Amino acid sequence: MLRRLAVQLSSSHQRRLFNASFPQFLAPRLSPSFSSTSTSSSSSSSSSSSQSPQKHSHEPSSDSELVKHLKGIVKFRGGPITVAEYMEEVLTNPKAGFYINRDVFGAEGDFITSPEVSQMFGEMVGVWAMCLWEQMGRPSRVNLVELGPGRGTLMADLLCGVSKFKNFTESLHIHLVECSPTLQKLQRSNLKCVDEGSSGGDGDTRTISKLVGTPVSWHVALEEVPSGVPTIIVAHEFYDALPVHQFQRATRGWFEKMIDVAENSSFQFVLSPKSTPATLFLMKRCKWASPEELNKLEQIEVCPKAMELTEAIATRLSGDGGGALIIDYGLDGVVSDSLQAIRKHKFVHILDNPGTADLSAYVDFASIRHSAEEASENVSVHGPITQSQFLGSLGINFRVEALLQNCTDEQAESLRTGYWRLVGDGEAPFWEGPDEQAPLGMGTRYLVMAIVNKGQGIPIPFQ
Repeated sequence: MLRRLAVQLSSSHQRRLFNASFPQFLAPRLSPSFSSTSTSSSSSSSSSSSQSPQKHSHEPSSDSELVKHLKGIVKFRGGPITVAEYMEEVLTNPKAGFYINRDVFGAEGDFITSPEVSQMFGEMVGVWAMCLWEQMGRPSRVNLVELGPGRGTLMADLLCGVSKFKNFTESLHIHLVECSPTLQKLQRSNLKCVDEGSSGGDGDTRTISKLVGTPVSWHVALEEVPSGVPTIIVAHEFYDALPVHQFQRATRGWFEKMIDVAENSSFQFVLSPKSTPATLFLMKRCKWASPEELNKLEQIEVCPKAMELTEAIATRLSGDGGGALIIDYGLDGVVSDSLQAIRKHKFVHILDNPGTADLSAYVDFASIRHSAEEASENVSVHGPITQSQFLGSLGINFRVEALLQNCTDEQAESLRTGYWRLVGDGEAPFWEGPDEQAPLGMGTRYLVMAIVNKGQGIPIPFQ
């Protein structure tokens, strides 16, 4: 029956499946309002690069601790740092990183993601996970891994949505890959986690989500998640935060874009005067692209960590079985100049007050595909397709109809707005509020890709 949840069936049959599959006590969640998302097709992040490093100074100032730290790295090196190093420090510095000590999600944060928009997003991802579990032969033990789970909203909605499928939920062990202590606490709360003694009687405790009675563990990296068990991996808006290296075409070829300290003690872009270690990844990325694609570009972004993460995922799925679902905004080809900074739902310059704005870049889905295929012959890669196609094929239309039958007028308005944000394109045509608050559809700006063990066939809905 689970496979049929995610295929195109007759309207009446699919409605019956969704009415039966999801608990009706899940009241529609009101989606937060916001003026813009992190997926604008335009970026205000770039500034022109000079051809040679400028002099830099290190005079005392009222800089933040993170700015002092970044300038200290430049001083210690005696020269500029890469954009990737800057991005990694800004986002995940243990003391002052953007993600480390704050809740950055939602209307009060800096950006809003799909799980925060509507419960239906997590429910549809749950349908996909159940269908894959069936294709895997209904294993009795499965690692369900989420990379960068934010507040835990997606996982909470996923678990609530599949709560009636006991064989599935009883097979799961949830593994959340999260480096932020603040977000770990939020995830623990939203998943309604409690600690209890282990069944082995050795005095150890384990954490259980009261939503479905499933064990939950936290890790700072995918490598810490135990192997040897079939694995389902969800990476929603995770790849876009991985640090990118930027290269610019010059008269003598490609040179890496760097960040230095100018004479006035502010940060500025410069070009490296010679090849850098990341050039090896640039060469690898160019090997996967056609000459026609490369000739029209003046800048290129490459993400070594995305390549390495994908290789690790493919290797794990090749040996243990399972699949990975990657949902993010990006391109199915070489990415040119997409790095952007968002503070309180507005774009700012990426060098402006580092640590106070989110940094993200378009995901290079073609690079993910090539990385997975080169890592293992035992995996297959499917997509990308648009988020609208993905959610529509899984039955979100019928889920929203079911929810609208049993909700208040306020909830109905929230459902319609949330539905548009998830599957629509551009501004919602039905919006009657202030123009600056018009909901923007993510349906075509977000792409979805799956990597699965070949032994399990083609995953839904990529057939």
